[in-house]
Amino acid sequence: MNTDTPESIRKALIDALLLKLPGVSARKISGLDAYFVSDKMFACISGGGVGLRLPAATATELQFSRGDVVPFQPGGMASTREWIQIDRAEATEYEKDLELFQTSIEFVKGARTR
Repeated sequence: MNTDTPESIRKALIDALLLKLPGVSARKISGLDAYFVSDKMFACISGGGVGLRLPAATATELQFSRGDVVPFQPGGMASTREWIQIDRAEATEYEKDLELFQTSIEFVKGARTR
């Protein structure tokens, strides 16, 4: 019996990409698969995409310059200026966003906690 769903395959591919980065860990938070650095969330899987925390100016620019970037609204929650969602048809294509994931990690490491 094969239990691989599109969601579990997507998560496995994203895990393989992000968990090899220094200091990155994963855990579930509010039912979402989330990724942390320095105990701060920088990314999470939501719906058909990956939410990512970036500087507000970068997030805004990406929403206007890329067709696969939308406001991050997990479970219909209101979006914030620092969160975007990247929707890729194939999870393997998130490798193209590795630089953005690394930018997010550095941003989150340097951000003050609320």
